[in-house]
Amino acid sequence: MSLPFRKELEKYKNINEDEILSKLSEDELKQLEHVLDDLDPENALLPAGFRQKDQTTKPATGPFDRERLLSYLEKQALEHKDREDFVPFTGEKKGKIFIPKEKPVETHTEEKVTLDPELEEALASASDTELYDLAAVLGVHNMVNNPKFDEGGARSKDGKGIVRNVVKGEKVKPIFEEPPNPTNVEASLQRIKANDPSLIEINLNNIKNIPIPTLKEFAKALESNTHVKTFSLAATRSNDPVAIAFADMLKVNKTLKSLNVESNFITGTGILALIDALKENESLTEIKIDNQRQQLGTAVEMEIAKMLEENSKILKFGYQFTKQGPRTRVAAAITKNNDLVRKKRVEGEQQ
Repeated sequence: MSLPFRKELEKYKNINEDEILSKLSEDELKQLEHVLDDLDPENALLPAGFRQKDQTTKPATGPFDRERLLSYLEKQALEHKDREDFVPFTGEKKGKIFIPKEKPVETHTEEKVTLDPELEEALASASDTELYDLAAVLGVHNMVNNPKFDEGGARSKDGKGIVRNVVKGEKVKPIFEEPPNPTNVEASLQRIKANDPSLIEINLNNIKNIPIPTLKEFAKALESNTHVKTFSLAATRSNDPVAIAFADMLKVNKTLKSLNVESNFITGTGILALIDALKENESLTEIKIDNQRQQLGTAVEMEIAKMLEENSKILKFGYQFTKQGPRTRVAAAITKNNDLVRKKRVEGEQQ
């Protein structure tokens, strides 16, 4: 059974609202808006512009003056008496009257020191130099050296001159820059090629203008050299091609004992080539590869540890591992190699 008011709504089902609104005049549309203003403003089904009256058509009240508005509000606040707040049923005012605390005035009282008459007589007759020496012995020279002590007007015994510092400041020792490497690159290269027996050590450290082909020539010359035992090219901007050239040299050279390639631009590829060449080298006992421009990474460090475990000749390995695993393995391998050398030396002494 349908309700009576629903029967009345049936006739509005097929009404075209757009057609009706198009026939309304401008005055009728404004009247319709005022009718809609009486509806519920919290009705979410209505458009936002129809939930309250349009108040933007009011005439302007004049230009905005911020300072005038603030002064008016301040005047109104001062003229308006605050509401007195009372405790219920008692009539007493809430809160307490604020009374600022008075800060205590600090007074310094000087302690009077009494000395024996003999000490007072000795201090009164002492000269300035003796007083300075006494201050140094008692550890008061730090106070005497303090600039604030001088500014306070420390006077000598006669009250005329300011007391001078007891301890003189040390002169600053200048630190000079490290002198450039005096090694003659071309002369050293020719001596290596000539297999000079007096040339045992080559130091090219910190010479940054050596061309890459020249460094490769050093590696090529060392292949046939039988006298050079130490070769160092740290901080020479060497790269992977140079490292690979020295790796090929290590496979052939039988004399070199120490190689230093620290602080260069060698990546993991060049370092692994050097370490892999140690399998075919029987003379090298020390190699330094630390402080490269790019970190080698965990995979390279694990390969280094594996190769060094298979090598029994390396006694010193210069590299700071970033992982605990390869660091422990390499330390154990180097310790084992040193123990073998020590054991052979002891057996040789016993025979």
